[in-house]
Order: sequence, then structure tokens, then C-alpha cells
Amino acid sequence: MSYKLNFMRSIARNNQQRQQALNMIRRNYVVAAAPSPISQKPTVPYPVDTSVGPLFRYQKSLPRLPVPALSETLEKYLKSVRAITNDDEYTKTQAIVAEFQKPGGLGEQLHKRLLERANDPNVINWLEEWWNEAAYFGYRDPIVVNVSYFFAYKDDKLRKYPAVRAAAIVTAALEFRRLIVEQQLEPEYAKNLPLCMDSYKWMFNACRYPKKPSDFELTFDPATNNHMTVIRKNKFFIVDLVKDGMQLSTAEIESQLRKIYELAGNTKDPAIGALTTENRDNWTDYRELLLAAGSNEQLLKKIESSVFTLCLDDTSPVTRDEISHACWVGDGRNRYFDKSLQFIVFENGKAGFCGEHSSMDGTPTSRLNDFVCDVIAKNKINHGSPNVRSNLPEPEQLHFTLNNEVLDAIAKAESNFDSLVAKHDLRVLSYQGYGKNGIKKLGFSPDAYVQMIIQLAYYKMHGVSRSTYESAQTRKFAHGRTEVCRSTSVDSVNWVKAMEDPKVPLEVKADLGRKAIKSHVKYMSEAVEGRGCDRHLFGLRMSLRPGEEKPAVFTDPTYSKSTHWYLSTSQLSSEYFDGYGWGEVVPDGYGIAYQVNANVLSFNVVSMHLNNQQMCHYLREAADEMKEVFEHAQAKEGRIPAKL
Repeated sequence: MSYKLNFMRSIARNNQQRQQALNMIRRNYVVAAAPSPISQKPTVPYPVDTSVGPLFRYQKSLPRLPVPALSETLEKYLKSVRAITNDDEYTKTQAIVAEFQKPGGLGEQLHKRLLERANDPNVINWLEEWWNEAAYFGYRDPIVVNVSYFFAYKDDKLRKYPAVRAAAIVTAALEFRRLIVEQQLEPEYAKNLPLCMDSYKWMFNACRYPKKPSDFELTFDPATNNHMTVIRKNKFFIVDLVKDGMQLSTAEIESQLRKIYELAGNTKDPAIGALTTENRDNWTDYRELLLAAGSNEQLLKKIESSVFTLCLDDTSPVTRDEISHACWVGDGRNRYFDKSLQFIVFENGKAGFCGEHSSMDGTPTSRLNDFVCDVIAKNKINHGSPNVRSNLPEPEQLHFTLNNEVLDAIAKAESNFDSLVAKHDLRVLSYQGYGKNGIKKLGFSPDAYVQMIIQLAYYKMHGVSRSTYESAQTRKFAHGRTEVCRSTSVDSVNWVKAMEDPKVPLEVKADLGRKAIKSHVKYMSEAVEGRGCDRHLFGLRMSLRPGEEKPAVFTDPTYSKSTHWYLSTSQLSSEYFDGYGWGEVVPDGYGIAYQVNANVLSFNVVSMHLNNQQMCHYLREAADEMKEVFEHAQAKEGRIPAKL
């Protein structure tokens, strides 16, 4: 994409000057040095690129995202839809699929075109540009609720005052940034294979921009942009994080934040940040109004080019529901949702994070946030001198020029945001009965086991099994992002029906449960290898040429039914998070984000008021009943039941 080329060109220019600045960064960040968050790297069967740092050492060796065989994808598709269709629907879909895959037919033609794209030496990943456009940049609904996601941190007992906790978070985040800038961060691995680290380039000093018909993202040179944006009472402040060639210590950052609390006072400014909550076409128009109102372009650029945004909220959430909701959407004013990273600290010292999703999935930012919490909790980071230099410049407040048109736009954005959020409900279930350790004692994959908890809970509540999306990462491939793991299977349907039938013996329920979990593990294993059916089918659709009629396989009601994700689910886990989540993807569905921690299972349930409290009840009930069934099976088999 053109913006990526511009990004690379900007890095290349003035190389000598930039190198001097990077050397300064290295000197600055010595004060905050900490070990890499990844333990000893595994033995990797890829050659090492010694021209770059550890972060990208395997990048050139990563395999390309494969294109599965057409027959394999269509067979997998048919097997998945059998779980959600009646006999007549399935027979019709079978005939449509058979027609699509006839030798020499349109299916083979589209598949051939897709293979040509995948084998083009100028295309790193055949899916990347299409997916980023369709799922993110071309998406016009508000990113808040629909795209953004959050992590809510557990309390820091040593840092209960907001300025104190915020300063520590900033120092820890800057250390993670240093590891990326210097390319010293160890890559992530899965089963001893390195994952693609390309998306880490979009983490710091990055911002999404509204534009018609499609947004874009820019990054800014880390050597020359060492400031952060701080928002308090809807007011924007810029804090330089380097002074006289030295990074600010944690004490100095705290001092600057205390000044911002004073400067912001008790009154709120018109909420420029609310504009970022709007429909992307509206925000495009409003941004033009903002630029035309006065000398606002350079002020916006200071926000957009900043290392990250720190939001100092004036609310004090207490419960898990409250802090999760506050990190997810807040009040929609004291934010700038286009920034890749927003750290949030509340009046009572609670904290969390909100991420912009377009160029990064949740795994990189989960690692960032886990790192931040870990190095603070374990005191692995050098916070620098407790003394504050007397010559630190005062934080710079950005004074925007606002006319009536801009003020009207802000009012509309606030009203639309309030209406959008009011349509949604968020509930958190922290299930204390058992967690990952207990599930492993039962001999199951923790993720697949929890997916079956969700399947059973939904069936209990609605009396039917429906299409379920679980995100499967494909980052073992160059520029890989995600594939769909279709969690609802014939085996899962048979099992949930048996679980709800009191006539079925416990040992039969256990056998069917094992089969359902095994089926899920198999699908997930194939999905992470790039061999799901959804991204391939998407690629075939995108291979249609202008004027070509859409094949019946894509107009078949079964296809729409199977991609209407009543349950949109995903797991990211950290022992430092008290919440993680995002919104539903269809109006009559749920977004269920979950964590599988050592001794706790956490579920974040979001929907448009579809009785989330009841869903949480059924999730708890399903977890209890599964424990009973599988413990009984262990006893029946002569094994000592595991203490979960």
C-alpha cells in the first residue's frame, strides 16, 4: 500500500541524522533497561538474518500464507454447515457446492486466479491487502464498539494514586518501545516456530486517519518523535519524554502528570476526541472542518505522531463491569480512538488499555500490556532518579481553534456515541471454580474446553446451536493475521443436546464431550496452518472480475447463515488482566472474549441487551456441569478425580 511505501521512505531519508537520533534513544532508555519478556528462544529451523536485530531475525524466512486445495476447503465448509442446517437446506447446499467445484467450472477458475496472486513474487501475503481493506480500513461504522478492544488491569496495591500509577505505566511502555526500536525484542513463538513480527511496526508513534472511501494508517519516525499525548478533562497536552538527551525518569513523568492535573482544572473543554467515535465518513468530513477552522493541522499532527496516548479519566470505576466498560468506551470524550495505543488511568488508580485494531491484532498489544504490568509488579524496571530536574518544560496544552461548525460536529458526535453505547450491554463473569490448571488435569486443551463451555451455555439459553467464530492466528506466515475456527460442529451439537437430556448417562455425555473437544482441536490446528475455509472462500470471492456474476455458493442462504456470527469469540490471557473484550459483530449476537488463567476463567459478554446476565449465569452453570461430567468419567475409569 502507498502509505506503507511512504513510511519506509520516511525512515530511509536523512539516514545519518536519524542514526544519531536513534543513538540518543538508546542512551536515553538505559535508565529503563529490562530483560526481554520472552524466555530462552527455542531451536528454530529457519535461517537467521544477521542484518537486522532479533525482532526481525526470521522475518525473511517465514513461509507464505498457503492457498488450500479447493476440494479441501469445500469439504470443510460442508462439514461445518451440516451442524446448523436441516436436511433440506444441507441437500441444496451440497448440490450448489458440487456445481461450484465441477472440473473447468467457475470455482476452479477463481481458485487458479487466487493461486496466481499467491505466487506473485511482489505479493507477500495474498490475503493482506484485501482483508485489511474489507475488515478495517474500508469499514465505515464507528471503530469504537465495533472495532476497538480493551484490557482492564488488576489493581496495583503500591500505586493507588493515578499520577503515580500512570507514570510507572509510561516508563514500562517506553522500555517495550525501546526494545522494538532497537529490534532487540525477542520474536513470539508458537510450537517452536517464530511468528510474524511485522505488525509491531504499527504499535508506537502510529495513528489511523479517516478518509473516503477507505481509511489509512501512518507511522512516525521514533527518532524524532519522543512525546506522548495526555488527555485530561477533554484537554490535550503534549509531554516531551526526553530532555537534554535523557529520558524522563518515572518521578519526572509523575511530576509532569501532576502539573497536567493542575492545568486541566475542573472544567471540561469541547471534546475534540469525540469526533473519533463517529462513522468514518462523518469523521472524514469533520476533520476537514477542524482543519479549515484555524491552525489546527499541526496540533493534530502532534497527537497523531506521539508515542501513544495517556487518558487521565475523572471517573472511578469499581466493579469488573464498570472498569471493563470504562476501558472499552469510556465516556467517548476523553479519548482519541484513532491512536494505536491508549493507556487509561482512572481517578481511583485503576488502569487499563484501549487498542485500535486496523493494523494490529490483539496478540502484540496483549504482550505489550502483559509486559508493562509484569515489569512493574516484579520491579524489573529501573525507574531512574527520584529527583526531578528543575528545568523540565511545562506540558504543552493544545489550544484548538473551534468555530460553530466544529462545535456542532462535536455535539453530533457526542449524541451519536451516547446513542450507540446505550444500545449495548457489557457484563463480566469471573468464574472461580477452576481454570487452565484444572482443565489440563482433566486432559483437555484449555481453549477447546472453554469453547465448549460457550457452546453449552448458548444452547442452554437459546435451545439451538448457531454459527460461532473463534479467532485463529496465522502469524506463523509472513504478514499473517487470522483465520476462522468454526466452533459449532456436528460433534458439539450432539454433545450439548446430550448434556441437556437427563436420560443420557454421565459417561455417554463425557464420551460425546471428548469427541466435541477433539473435533474443535482438529479444526483449530488446521486453521492456524492457514487451512480453514473462511479466508479461502473470501479470497475466491475477491477473485471475481468486474461484471462476473457471483456464484451460487455465495448467494446460498446457508452461506449467509454460516457467516452470521451469533457468537464471536476469542481468547487472550494474562494473569495481570481483570478484563478483556470488544463488541458483538451482529445485532442479534454476542461478543464473548475470554481468558483462561491458571485458576480462573474470565468471560466478557457484550451484546445489544440480549440478557447478558443470563448468559453469564449459563456460562457458570455450563462450567460446573462439565466439571461434574468429566470428574465422574475419571472415577468410572478408575482414575482419581482431579482436584480442580
